[in-house]
Parts: sequence; structure tokens; C-alpha cells
Amino acid sequence: MAKAAAGAAGSGTAKKKGPKEYTGRQKAAIFLVTIGSEIASEIFKYLREDEIETLTFEIARLETVDPEQKDAILQEFQELMMANQFISQGGIDFARELLEKSLGSQKAIDIINRLTSSLQVRPFDFIRRTDPAHLLNFIQQEHPQTIALILAYLEPNKASVILQGLPNEVQSDVARRIATMDRTSPEVLREVERVLEKKLSTLSSEDYSAAGGVEAIVEILNLVDRASEKQIIEALEDEDPELAEEIKKRMFVFEDIVMLDDRSIQKVMREVDSQELAKALKSVDTEVQDKIFRNMSKRAASMLKEDMEYMGPVRLKDVEEAQQKIVSIIRHLEDTGEIVIARAGEDELVV
Repeated sequence: MAKAAAGAAGSGTAKKKGPKEYTGRQKAAIFLVTIGSEIASEIFKYLREDEIETLTFEIARLETVDPEQKDAILQEFQELMMANQFISQGGIDFARELLEKSLGSQKAIDIINRLTSSLQVRPFDFIRRTDPAHLLNFIQQEHPQTIALILAYLEPNKASVILQGLPNEVQSDVARRIATMDRTSPEVLREVERVLEKKLSTLSSEDYSAAGGVEAIVEILNLVDRASEKQIIEALEDEDPELAEEIKKRMFVFEDIVMLDDRSIQKVMREVDSQELAKALKSVDTEVQDKIFRNMSKRAASMLKEDMEYMGPVRLKDVEEAQQKIVSIIRHLEDTGEIVIARAGEDELVV
């Protein structure tokens, strides 16, 4: 790589370029070379493989760059970083206002345009920085579809706070709308943003933006309190039984059994068929297996290991079915209060 870079740098003379004549990739390559290999290697850790290949190619074919050009590119990078920081603090309009004060109106517009053309500004960016309690007061009178759209773009921990704070009759409606949401057009996103905050978040592309879905509502429900979760699931069972069942299947996966305390696992084991357990453990990692084995007698653990060994290859479908049966037992034991599943954000209460 060093030889290729040296060869590219020394291959003849070329007309000098101004900073604006370099492509974005060339500027990135110059920036990485300027800051040195040690820091550049740290940056590479955050890039995709195709991005690393592209930048490596650009670095290898890089021509000699004058110190003035390097300084101009570093200055441009600093301005873009400053703009990006302002955007993260308060959104596009906030960044534009601060940049205008320090760099002038036209330069501020140029920087914002360059930044938003290469970075995707996620919808509702300004809302995601709002305290969930304040946001709940702000949106709870909105239509359930609007609330669902906003929650689908929020971090699950914040969305869960808002969801459990909504009236009971609205919770399940919003949960159902998130779960069945597919793609939302940029025009709709812009209109909702405009009405809610009277400002626009710049979208980098006219591609439809994907959000929501069953996985989204599962992640949110995993973080709400048990009472809210139960109420929402029960309401969904009345409104859309198939959707409710799909959500319940994903709420607690078999590997989550490691979250149970020893006493709970022992209770579960008393309800589980040994052959089903042997199949369920075939495709899981050693952490899950060890957690099970530790909560069995040495003789029972030895017999279970023998069953798994003598069972031979098992179809993945059969393994998943066995795991789902055990998950159903776990959820039943939780519903009856015989075991407790620890959830993020819940206070540990012993009575």
C-alpha cells in the first residue's frame, strides 16, 4: 500500500487544484493522510468495508498536495464538524443561525447544503432530543397515527416512556399502528414535522423512509412496565389476535433465559419436557447451556448432555419449535406471578 501511494504521488506533475476542485472522496483521503496513520486507523474502525476500500484507493492514487491546499481542506473539515455539532444540538435551523453569526450568511448556507447532501438527517431529529415527559404532553392530543410515526423514529427507551404514559385506550391503537407501519413518504414526514415544530428537518433523499414494524414495537414493549405491556397485549389480542401472537413470540426469545434468576430457571425446568429441552439447547451458545446445566443436578445435567449428543442433527425448525414451547411456559409462569423477568428500566422490588 505504501509503495502504491509513493508511486501515485511521484508519477509526473499535475496542474495544481484548488480545494473546491477535489471530490469529496479525494478530500477525505487528503484529510486522512494529513492527520496520520494512527488516528486514521481509528477512524477506519467506524467505516464500512466498502468505504475503507474506496478511501484506500483514493489515498493510493493521491497526488502531491500543497500545504495551503491541505490547510484549506482541514479548515473545511473543521467547519463541517462544527455544523454537524450544531445540528446535533438543535437541528438544521439552529446550526444555520450559529454558522451565519460566525461565518456569514452565504458560507453558512454552503456548509449546511454540503453537509446535508452527504449526511442523512433522520426525521424528527429535533424531537428526539426532547425530554420524553415533555414530549408526551406535546403529542398526546395528536392523532394515534401521528404518535405512532413519531415513536417509530425515537429511541426505544424514550418511546417506551411515552407509550406507557398514553391513555389506555390509545396505547394499543398506537402499538398496532407501529407494528403494521411499513414505509412513509418524505412528503408526509415533512408535513408532520412542519405542523408539530414549524420547522423542517432536511431529508437527504427522496427515498421512502422505513420505520416501525413488529420488531420496532417489540423493542419498545420490552422496555415499558409490565402493567402497560400486559394491557397493550390484551387489547391487541381483541383487535388483532394474529398480530398480538406475533408480538408475544418476539417479546422474549429463548436466549433471554439467561436473564432469569436461578430460582426461576429451576421452576421453568420442572415444567419442561427433557426431550424438548435437549432440542432447544442444540443451537444456542454455551452461556445459555451453562445457565441451564448449573440449575440442574449433576445427574440430570449429565443425562441432558447425553440426550443432546445421541439426538444427532435436528432440523432448525424443530429446534425453534421446542424453544418457542419453552418460551410459552416462561411467559405463562410470569403471567401467573410464579417467576419474574427482569426488564430494562424497571426498579427491582422484593415483597
